[in-house]
Amino acid sequence: MTITPVLKCEERFTALLDVVEAARGQKPRVLDLACGTASITGRLLARLPGATSVAVDLDPALLRIAAGTHAGDQRVRIVRADLGTPDWVRAVTNAVTDAVPATAPGAEGGGFDAVLTATALHWLTPERQRALYAEVAGLLVPGGVFCNADHMPDPGLPELTGRLGRWRDARRASLYAEKSAPSWSEWWDAARSAPELADAVAERDTIFAGSHGSAESSPPYTTHLDYLRAAGFAEVGLVWRGLTDAAFAAVR
Repeated sequence: MTITPVLKCEERFTALLDVVEAARGQKPRVLDLACGTASITGRLLARLPGATSVAVDLDPALLRIAAGTHAGDQRVRIVRADLGTPDWVRAVTNAVTDAVPATAPGAEGGGFDAVLTATALHWLTPERQRALYAEVAGLLVPGGVFCNADHMPDPGLPELTGRLGRWRDARRASLYAEKSAPSWSEWWDAARSAPELADAVAERDTIFAGSHGSAESSPPYTTHLDYLRAAGFAEVGLVWRGLTDAAFAAVR
C-alpha cells in the first residue's frame, strides 16, 4: 500500500527535530511515542543518521507499516504497547533491554535523550495524560527533552481560537472534497483493501471498536505545562505554534 499522508505537518516535525538536535546533538537516542507509521522516526533518521529510535504504538496496522518502512534498519526498534496504561513503560524496557529508566538503580547510560510525539496524545483522558508525562520523565536521561506537538489552544485567544478551528475544519473539508488529501475514513478504507494490511486492520478495528474519539482531550497549552511541572521537568515551554496547534518542550 502506498502511504499518502492525511495532511502535511512538516512544520511541527521540523520544530521537534530542531529541539532534539540543539539539545542532544547528532546521535540522540529517541523514543517515538504513539508513533503510528513512524513518521517522526523517518524524519529523524533522514536528518540525523547517527540517531536511533524506539517506535511505540498499539495499532497493529500502523505498526506493520512502520516495520515495513524500516525493515532491516538496525537503528529502529518497533514496540507494541498501550499508552492507556502505565504498563507501556515495562513493555518498552522489556523489549529494549538497555532502555532502562534513567532513574533506576545502575542506570548509567540508560534512558532516552528525547521522547517525541505528535498529534496523538489528545486521545488520552486528562488524568492519563498527566500520568503519562510523569512516566516519560522517568525514561529520560538528565537533560533529556520531551516534545509533544498536538491540539493545544491558547487560553488568551478564546474567540479567535473558535474562529480558527472553524476555518481549519472548512479548509480541511475543501481539501478532502478536491481529493488533495485523503480523509481519515478514506485512508482507512484504502488500508482495509490492501491485502498486506487487511488482517492487521481487522485486528485494529476490534481493538478500537467504539472507542476512537471517546476520550479526546485537548486542553490549553497551559494545562500541559502544569502537568509537566508536576512531573518534575526543570524547564517547560512552547517551541512552536500553528494556529490552534502547538508544540511544547520539557527538559528533564
